[in-house]
Amino acid sequence: MKVLVTGAAGFIGNEIALRLVARGDEVVGVDNLNDYYELSLKQARLERLADEPRFAFIKLDIADRPAMAKLFAGQKFDAVVNLAAQAGVRYSLENPGAYVDSNLTGFANVLEGCRQSKVKHLVFASSSSVYGANSKLPFSEQDNVDHPVSLYAASKKANELMAHSYAHLYGLPCTGLRFFTVYGPWGRPDMAYFSFTRKILAGEPLPVFNQGKMKRDFTYIDDIIEGLLRVIDQAPAPDGQWSGDQPNPASSQAPYRIYNIGNNKTVPLLDFIHVLEDCLGKKASLNLLPMQSGDVKTTFADVSALQAAVGFKPSTPIETGLQRFVDWYQRYYCKM
Repeated sequence: MKVLVTGAAGFIGNEIALRLVARGDEVVGVDNLNDYYELSLKQARLERLADEPRFAFIKLDIADRPAMAKLFAGQKFDAVVNLAAQAGVRYSLENPGAYVDSNLTGFANVLEGCRQSKVKHLVFASSSSVYGANSKLPFSEQDNVDHPVSLYAASKKANELMAHSYAHLYGLPCTGLRFFTVYGPWGRPDMAYFSFTRKILAGEPLPVFNQGKMKRDFTYIDDIIEGLLRVIDQAPAPDGQWSGDQPNPASSQAPYRIYNIGNNKTVPLLDFIHVLEDCLGKKASLNLLPMQSGDVKTTFADVSALQAAVGFKPSTPIETGLQRFVDWYQRYYCKM
């Protein structure tokens, strides 16, 4: 296939581009290379694909409508994987405009490009944050998600609604994946596990919100990529069992699906920190803080729908995943 990957210099985007070209697909990657976090890491990720003849990179902002129209007019993509987005819950409190530009305007441009060029399957990143104020666990795609607690979460819910409208109006097959706390080598420096590693090694206290009484469904990057690959290859068809009398939020009479992709296990944040300490061989100093606006106490993915659809569910334990991350971190930052 010929696949467009947006956010190709990002954590997940770079990994999926590597896997796609490794199996023989042709990949065009786009990214605006913004400075939300260290640009050198994004450039180092792209260097991993520098000698790959099946990969082409274009510096482009998906919020640039004329540039996106030109991209889709000049190329014929079989599938599009939209991973470009302004990420982060806390940053959305400081710079909401970035989320409107990338996650709303940018995603609208992706949808329109897919429609105009008759893309066979759009796969897009949603987020566990859409569950917002929900307290029933585990989180299921069947649950109502009308109460986001951050603008980031609201933008991801909006993406799901926008994609459904295009699936309904134009028959564009769309699959949204709600990612649950993705971690691993080459990850995002704004994520807690990344900054925790840096601070532990530097002997600095860790900011731990809600007095450490948080639980997360930590999902290792390789599991995310395996699930993503399987979903890319399986464009959704209309759900013949769907009924407007009892509407299923995760499917439709249109070619549209939503899946959770998480480790299907909650890990207390303090346990996660203890595992990280073991991997680093160094104890952490904790600065216990109140709950921060926009955050949620617990995330926990029901992945039965994903497993039924593609025969896979994430399973990497945090002991394995964190050790691989720490090994990479020490190699990458020691050589700089």
